[in-house]
Amino acid sequence: MDQPAATELHSRRHAALALIYVTVVLDMLAFGIIIPVLPHLVQQLAGGGTSNAAWWVGVFGTVFAAVQFAFSPVQGALSDRFGRRPVILISNAGLALNFVLLALAPTLWLLFAARVLLGMTAASFSTANAYIADITPKEKRAAAYGILGSAFGLGFIIGPGVGSFLGSMHLRLPFWVAAALAACNFLYGLFVLPESLPKERRTPRFELHSAHPLGSLALLRRYPLVLGLALVMFLVYLAHYVLQTTFVLYADYRYHWGIAIVGPVLMLVGACDGLVQAVLTRRLAPRLGERRLMLVGMVCGIAAFLVMGLADQGAVFLLGIPLMALWGLSGPPIQSLMTHQVDPGEQGRLQGAITSLSSFAGIFGPFLFAQVFSLSISPASPIHLPGLAFVLSAVLLAAGTVIALRVTRHAHDLARPDEPVDATLPAELSSIVPIPTTPPTESPEQSP
Repeated sequence: MDQPAATELHSRRHAALALIYVTVVLDMLAFGIIIPVLPHLVQQLAGGGTSNAAWWVGVFGTVFAAVQFAFSPVQGALSDRFGRRPVILISNAGLALNFVLLALAPTLWLLFAARVLLGMTAASFSTANAYIADITPKEKRAAAYGILGSAFGLGFIIGPGVGSFLGSMHLRLPFWVAAALAACNFLYGLFVLPESLPKERRTPRFELHSAHPLGSLALLRRYPLVLGLALVMFLVYLAHYVLQTTFVLYADYRYHWGIAIVGPVLMLVGACDGLVQAVLTRRLAPRLGERRLMLVGMVCGIAAFLVMGLADQGAVFLLGIPLMALWGLSGPPIQSLMTHQVDPGEQGRLQGAITSLSSFAGIFGPFLFAQVFSLSISPASPIHLPGLAFVLSAVLLAAGTVIALRVTRHAHDLARPDEPVDATLPAELSSIVPIPTTPPTESPEQSP
């Protein structure tokens, strides 16, 4: 490929990546906005009792994860058959409806129904990941997934602050704003976002056995390296739930941090994570290679959770935040290594399986860490260690690191900087940047 054609190809891929990035940012903003107000809405509908409200919040979290676990493979298989764009559009429309239901819900049961719908539509993130696999060459996928990961961080940096501001005006106002964002995202996808999977690369038919969690996970068994890395990713997802489940209670119990302190700390977590995903991942991936980058991230995660779990003072706990952000270096290379192993027509099902692993961890993670935290602060506990749940997360990551070392010890990155890259893109993507009307002429020096 000559230099002008390579430059234009790079521009088309970059433009397509920017489009899907905007889609994910809007989604995560909508999710982030409701984070600080949803528990208060649950408490209001539950009659004001904190204990009763906490029980319902736990139920909602488990139900959301279970439904997402069931529907992620369905969306993945549908996107492999019909393309990524229709699935993303339907998901965004469902998200808008979900937030409207949350804004109007007069009872906990309607709120419950809205959370079920949210679990069904939130599975669209697997389709966004498959979109990245469609438009990005193998050797650049880790960096692309890192950029996409920064969209999640951006949503969780801005969203909670906006939600707190809006919620102070009216408890349900953030849900209306989230619905408006989801509706804008639907219109953006309808008029701007191109299709990434050409018809010739789609699966010939929709197969039911691949559209349920076990069918999607069966795909992992066909690829030993993918199966091993999937187990690593499951442990990573499981370990992450310690922060979502216990942080607020743990910080209040051990460091006496109130809401005024916890909020900025969570924003700091999101800011550090976004910085790592947007800047460090794409710079370190080509230098270290995906395997070493994965291992560096895992070791940082182990160190982060040990610091957080053993810190006697809040200032020491804060030192674990940048380490935890560096843990984020492990996710993109794990995911990228997995995509190298499967066929283009199976990328959607792979991403659906990955999202199902996250949801499966979400079913067990909150209960596991809540029970460990409760036991660790109980007067009857033989070991009084309030940070025991964080130490458990470090142990889970250590197990994941050992597995990653074993399953990748004979593996090499399948895409190298000097590997030929597919120069073709779907016709819909080609419209973003003009395609040369005549094929390029390559000299021996320009040939890959």
